[in-house]
Amino acid sequence: MPRTVVIDPVSRVEGHAKITIHLDDHGEVHDARFHVTEFRGFEKFCEGRHFYEMPTITSRICGICPVSHMLASAGAGDELLAVSIPEAAVRLRRLINLAQIIQSHALSFFYLSSPDLLLGYDTDPARRNILGVAAEHPECARGGIRLRQFGQTVIEVLAGKRIHPSWAIAGGVGAPLASDGRERILAAVPEALQTAQHTLIRFKRELDAHEAEARAFGNFPTMFLGMVAADGTLEHYGGHLRLVDAAGHIVADELSGAACRELIGEAVEPWSYLKFPYYKPLGYPAGIYRVGPLARLNVASSCGTPLADRELAEFRQLGRGAVLSSFHYHYARLIEILYCVERIAQLLDDPHILDRDVLARASRNRTEGLGVSEAPRGTLFHHYTVDENGLLTHVDLLIATGQNNLAMNRAILQVAQRFVESARLTEGMLNRVEASIRAFDPCLSCSTHAVGAMPLRIELVDASGTVVDERVRSA
Repeated sequence: MPRTVVIDPVSRVEGHAKITIHLDDHGEVHDARFHVTEFRGFEKFCEGRHFYEMPTITSRICGICPVSHMLASAGAGDELLAVSIPEAAVRLRRLINLAQIIQSHALSFFYLSSPDLLLGYDTDPARRNILGVAAEHPECARGGIRLRQFGQTVIEVLAGKRIHPSWAIAGGVGAPLASDGRERILAAVPEALQTAQHTLIRFKRELDAHEAEARAFGNFPTMFLGMVAADGTLEHYGGHLRLVDAAGHIVADELSGAACRELIGEAVEPWSYLKFPYYKPLGYPAGIYRVGPLARLNVASSCGTPLADRELAEFRQLGRGAVLSSFHYHYARLIEILYCVERIAQLLDDPHILDRDVLARASRNRTEGLGVSEAPRGTLFHHYTVDENGLLTHVDLLIATGQNNLAMNRAILQVAQRFVESARLTEGMLNRVEASIRAFDPCLSCSTHAVGAMPLRIELVDASGTVVDERVRSA
């Protein structure tokens, strides 16, 4: 008899969702769906606001990646002004984005995923959390806390506060970097570098223990989208976009944000509030692609910093073309943390980072603008249309998590078919299904802009709709 297993809510992710696993007459998994249960409304209530307000407003979409929205929004504002912002402002925007990626990746790896990686997927959930990690691996937990603190400190030095800053604005940034702030950040770089390196060493040492998960956690061919610099090296702000296929071959290159956005369609399914972006030339769902740290390492020719480049060379030995397993988002996150710390040091060593000219002043010169940045979870687009007074008539936000939606749905099907046994449901089985989602580090409130809280439940339902078994976790 066909049955459905429901996981509601999905735990240790930002936001609220559930997973349904559908079993056929023989008890075999034949489908799985990732349902995002939050409602999106942010774009609509921004209409009528002035575009100058948007970096401040959109930084409040999310408390984890506010900098990413602030930067993409400011970039759209630059286009509406039709200005090239001062070079010092470009450097400072890069600097704060690197810090944003460090603190968010540290949160994802150490707080949300290390309980599985270090304590085991089958461990009692009462102990499988960051407190359990702190009890058994205190040096690892401390390293994660300190890395996140480093990223947040850089944000605070630049923008005045760590969460929901309003420092990047249309035309540049609101204030330059002071010399004492520069020295404060530089003083913290050595510890951050050491922690990033030690964590990578430990993670690589444990890879063999997670071989089964690496084979099943979203290990399939897709395309990958990410930003690169003019020379093809890794970039998170101010570069162009590149799309590669599963073999690592370039599909499209040197794309502006606007050109890339034209290539992305958005499908809708009735069972989720989160849309399903896809690459238009291949159609839906064949145009599946992934974004985020795994994608960025797959599209870049190199990182461009010495320590990260050595790690990237080793990372690429995992695949003959692109690295395909979504489990290795964890690995890619750690390499990006190392890169970001190195790149912060490079930017701060440039004396022009202290230049005082950080804002180009102009009024509205266009009625349409699109800004793009690499958020921790992947490529982020802000597209605005305004009237002659600069008031927004249309707002379109394409969030990284949404762009991974097709891949996340395929990943939970793959892992459920590998690990879920219908005759007996165990905590470890269902946790592996959830962990395949955590590998993507989704930010569901970002992608749907919800208000409120909701628990997560996984249910096993028979053909008549009767719940046979369930697992429930509170929000």
